Amino acid sequence: MTGAAIVGLGMTELGAVFGRTAPQLAADAVRAAVADAGLAMGEVDGLLVTSGLGGELTPQLAGRLGLDELALVSSVGAYGASAGVMIGMCAQAIAAGTASTIVCVFADTPLTEKGRTGDAWSAARAPLDGVQGWQTASGGTAPNAYYALAARRHMEMYGTTTEHLGEIAISQRLWAAGNPLARFRDPITPEDHRSSPWIADPLRRLDCCLVSNGAVAVVVTSAERAGDLAAPPVHIQGHGQAHRPRRLRRDSDWGLRTAAPESWARASRMAGVTLSDIDVVELYDCYTYTVLVTLEDYGFCEKGEGGAFVEDGRLRPGGSLPCNTGGGQLSSFYMWGFTPLSEAVIQLRGDGGARQAGEPGTALVSGNGGFLEYHSTLVLGKEER
Repeated sequence: MTGAAIVGLGMTELGAVFGRTAPQLAADAVRAAVADAGLAMGEVDGLLVTSGLGGELTPQLAGRLGLDELALVSSVGAYGASAGVMIGMCAQAIAAGTASTIVCVFADTPLTEKGRTGDAWSAARAPLDGVQGWQTASGGTAPNAYYALAARRHMEMYGTTTEHLGEIAISQRLWAAGNPLARFRDPITPEDHRSSPWIADPLRRLDCCLVSNGAVAVVVTSAERAGDLAAPPVHIQGHGQAHRPRRLRRDSDWGLRTAAPESWARASRMAGVTLSDIDVVELYDCYTYTVLVTLEDYGFCEKGEGGAFVEDGRLRPGGSLPCNTGGGQLSSFYMWGFTPLSEAVIQLRGDGGARQAGEPGTALVSGNGGFLEYHSTLVLGKEER
């Protein structure tokens, strides 16, 4: 139990959004989140920002928002794990009395009107010096190559197949069909997955996340205050993080195991829950493989059994484990860790519309950063534990 809750959610238009900078989009999302909570901007006394590939978003956003008196401000950088880290920081600050009403926001504009989607990642270069220079020499300088290596290791070790990865893509597209914000809503078939172009063997286009422009913000305040505000509170029951920096060497298990077990242990212990208490799962899904290995590492199935675990459709609408119910980053939009975070808030509020997964009381949210190196976990719920 943390004594803090998410009370406001703000989202801009997402996807191919041009003509506005990341700070401009962030300001719009923050204002929307504060209004959603039924608060005035002057009641905000904390601001946490995290930026994507462009690096445009800084604490100077406070000036654009007219926030002249802040008790807490910071830029958080844990890649895709940042959203979970930020929410944990908010809970700690509120418990300590450091700040009372904190806004967390992510914004990025990697897409350009005339550029290719892949150009957004062209700056992700490995260093040229020392042993690490092999990455540049071999061409292994972007996320696709690393996640392909991880997926291939899992396939060779445990017999995971392309069809297993395809089932994850298919299930999330089915969820996206009910999400009006999703970029891709038309169903896909196993044949669609098999025939989609190779990106980096064994990953195909439909195994890879979108690249999106836009911004998402949330407002966090005390659980005591949350009940008096406009939106239904989403309580932060537990939070945790754990990190395993990448080591590519003969005895390394990088790619096969992540820091999710340690992150989940810390969050679940704080929340006082087990996996059986989780009603809906919102996992960071930069690739289909990320979902599979995260399910294993949280303990939904044994290590190496992720493929068999997903193949019976349990992640689909109507399945036993609703997962990435908005379509995730594979089909909906890519706002780093704010994609699964925002969907968990929507589901726990009961605002999912056609994609609402029943009446969930507890949600598990994961964040993945770097190349399966950094991990954050949130346990969110309708009730304060």
